[in-house]
Amino acid sequence: MIINPKFLATGIGSMPFDNPAHAVELILSSLPEAPHWPQLPRLGLNEQMEIQFSEHMPCAVIDRIKNRLYFDTSGDYSEAFAQFYETYLAAMDPEGGNGDCAAMAVSPAFAGGLHALEGKLRQRGVKLPFVKCQVTGPCTFALTVVDESKRAIYYHEEFRDMIAKTLAMVGCWQIQTFKPYAQQVICFIDEPILSAFGSSTYVAVRRTDVVQLLSDMVEAVHTAGGIAGTHCCGNTEWSILIDAGMDIINFDAFHYGETIAMYAGTVKTHLLRGGSLAWGIVPTSAAIREQTVEGLADRLESMMDHLASKGIEKRLITEQALITPSCGTGSMTPEDAERVYAMLAALSARMKDRHK
Repeated sequence: MIINPKFLATGIGSMPFDNPAHAVELILSSLPEAPHWPQLPRLGLNEQMEIQFSEHMPCAVIDRIKNRLYFDTSGDYSEAFAQFYETYLAAMDPEGGNGDCAAMAVSPAFAGGLHALEGKLRQRGVKLPFVKCQVTGPCTFALTVVDESKRAIYYHEEFRDMIAKTLAMVGCWQIQTFKPYAQQVICFIDEPILSAFGSSTYVAVRRTDVVQLLSDMVEAVHTAGGIAGTHCCGNTEWSILIDAGMDIINFDAFHYGETIAMYAGTVKTHLLRGGSLAWGIVPTSAAIREQTVEGLADRLESMMDHLASKGIEKRLITEQALITPSCGTGSMTPEDAERVYAMLAALSARMKDRHK
């Protein structure tokens, strides 16, 4: 799906605030063309990136004493799964589904920032160029969350499938929620776990399975009329995400910017078919205190030049570039997070000016 962003700025998700209204105001003032809803882990356990989307998953248990989510696979879950798949097919069946994913809506108790942004946009009554939403990716979710025996739920094939389908519906519900307020809705599928893909920890995770899981998510997002993006905040095999059909690949360009050129052939194919790169060039660490707009602009320019030297037209790279923070700001101080958003807005304007 071609969007021709030309240094459009948007955010990743998490923010270090406990006031949804304040977070939304900061986002709207900094990212007026492509605001995102804020994930707010300081509000409590419900807003952690896996727990936040587990509300409607069969056998999910939130242990509030140990502050964790796990799945209880020890009992007979056949009826619970049958009910889940009935709900899923009613919405998502290609032949008979109605497309309505409201059954997987994330409640205000689990996503205060999402509902705060929706309320503010409804109040304003203005249609923006873009709104960005996000959902935890199926690989990150299923490899992070465990069963009652502390084995990753990913290795329970039935549960892995249910989780992937739930997350797909949650993404589609978000697209449907924000469609009235945007010309186009971008849905990021956050997969930080893929920075460890290929390591000894995940040696049993097959590339073909990862690509299929993500391809199914992309197809669901497209069916709902959205733009599918993905965020991975470490180095990974970027061709996996491109092979899965993602429209936008978001990566930590501040730390790993030149690694994308290792996949220049695949990246070129991605860009030629209308895909975009979202350069996470604004650092989400204490390093933000030492940055200048011009310094980051020069750094980004150098990385784009390096990618262009691998046989990709520079104009193609710049016209299909977005700018984001390197990761979410949830672990930062509020003051540093505000610096990130101010820098993001200023850098977007500077790069647009450079490449008029």
